[in-house]
Amino acid sequence: MTTVVSALNKKLLKIPLTEVMLLMVAIFWGTSYGLTKDALIYTSVLLFISIRFSITFLCMLPVIIRDFRCGLNDDWKVAIPTGTVLSAIFFCEVYGVFHTSASNAAFLISLSVILTAFAELIINKRRITNALLVMTLVSVLGVLLLTSSEGSTLDLNKGDYFILMAALLRALMVTLTKRIVEGKAITTSTLTAIQSLVVATVSILLVFISRPFSDFAIPTSLSFWLIMAYLVVFCTLFAFYVQNYAVRKTSPTRVSLLMGSEPLFGAIFAVIWLNESLSAVQMIGGGLILVSVVITSLKKEGETVNHIKSTIPAAVNAK
Repeated sequence: MTTVVSALNKKLLKIPLTEVMLLMVAIFWGTSYGLTKDALIYTSVLLFISIRFSITFLCMLPVIIRDFRCGLNDDWKVAIPTGTVLSAIFFCEVYGVFHTSASNAAFLISLSVILTAFAELIINKRRITNALLVMTLVSVLGVLLLTSSEGSTLDLNKGDYFILMAALLRALMVTLTKRIVEGKAITTSTLTAIQSLVVATVSILLVFISRPFSDFAIPTSLSFWLIMAYLVVFCTLFAFYVQNYAVRKTSPTRVSLLMGSEPLFGAIFAVIWLNESLSAVQMIGGGLILVSVVITSLKKEGETVNHIKSTIPAAVNAK
């Protein structure tokens, strides 16, 4: 048994940096739901999104100015379509979560992993490997079990349909980003910043359309701004930079699968921070997500799962 654990530990240390960063994104996003709900006590959804992405853009402004001066962003306009899609994703997710349960939302948004595989095939004309497809299905099954509760049913309402639309748009986002930025002269920093600017602009316009100017009030609570600082730095700046970086380095389906482990880390956060408990079925679901994430992280693009299957038996035989 010691030999098996030692072999797995050596494997975990070999996880590539890109995969590690994607898992960190999943961790940060897993902690963001509760914090976002707390922040929305102080302001509206649209104003919250406006502030979050405006600050993100302003933080990155010095970097993109430098990139433009260095002549690295001749194709900067390609970022605008993905920014528009990102705006639609946030609207659908926030509106959907408002009208449905957290468990329904977590499961339905995880379907973006499967949808990304189909989007890759249709948009990029690229078929994913059988191993990656299997891990995708295992991950979705794990999310279904993790988000299940006794007596719960998946009766779709309008909020669920918005979450499904957000899942579809997530798949479109990573696949479209891969397609339109490939071979283009635009830095990942600029891509992330312009996307943030588009989201902020759309949200601000919707704020002024939906409410009188006199009702426009910036929150003054210290708690709000501490939460906002965390969300901007870790869940927006870092997260979307990593997503844009990763889709340029590997396949969109691989990116979606690793970031799709977000419900697992959200559950771990709830257990540790909020003293919640998980049922046996939910723990099995979390285990399935963890297995799919570890196997996907360890294997290089295009490799089969057979080598992973042989790791533990080989270690046992060596003992």
